[in-house]
Amino acid sequence: MPTALIADDEPLLRERLAAQLRSLWPELEIVANARNGREAVELFDETQPQIAFLDVHMPGMNGIEVARCIGRRAQIVFVTAYDRYAVDAFEQGALDYLVKPLEPKRLADTVERLRERLRTSAGAERPDLQAVLESMAATLREHLAPRTWLQWIKASVGGTVRLIPVNQVIFLKSDSKYTLVVWEGGEALIRKTIRELADELDPARFVQVHRSAIVSLERVSHFKHGPGDAGELHLKGRAERVPVSRSYLHLFHSL
Repeated sequence: MPTALIADDEPLLRERLAAQLRSLWPELEIVANARNGREAVELFDETQPQIAFLDVHMPGMNGIEVARCIGRRAQIVFVTAYDRYAVDAFEQGALDYLVKPLEPKRLADTVERLRERLRTSAGAERPDLQAVLESMAATLREHLAPRTWLQWIKASVGGTVRLIPVNQVIFLKSDSKYTLVVWEGGEALIRKTIRELADELDPARFVQVHRSAIVSLERVSHFKHGPGDAGELHLKGRAERVPVSRSYLHLFHSL
């Protein structure tokens, strides 16, 4: 039975797409519904669907970034209000796309292409998906308004409240209901989640490398492959190792 994930920050659109898919493709099982990009990556790793329908414009981690994490493990279909982000990739056969509002004929054509790809395993013959996604990400950045990233992290250290400059942060790690912040001056627990912080930190300086870890790129010494589809980051001048899960390995292919 074919399986799929739907990721969109608008519940009504998720429900509408799921209903249309049930009508066109009764055999397709929707195994996960994600409200944002980071949840999409987590649910994908848990459910391993064959198809991922990804809204391009999700807050925090957008659909293109999610697709980079998924890579060739699934057929990718972007759902977007602006087809300029996906037309070239579609023409190269790297992925498919749907334009909002969804047109029944277009969705039916997409379903037929997906059925054929699953039957023939045509995904193995697609062009360099990561290169295509890099190009799409660059186009998307050109059309996004600049935003202000987090500059300070407020943390309780002993009986005082400390403002930690973000440029001193080395890595952050999920610790039960809290997040451990490791910076040049020590360690502290804060109540913000990794998911919240990942959406507030500048992605040019900080990257999420595991569902429970974010690291400052400038603090990374080198990357080492581990057993299976995983690895770990070694940090400059520190003994700690930060795990890298399969979904984030693409970030370190050049290291």
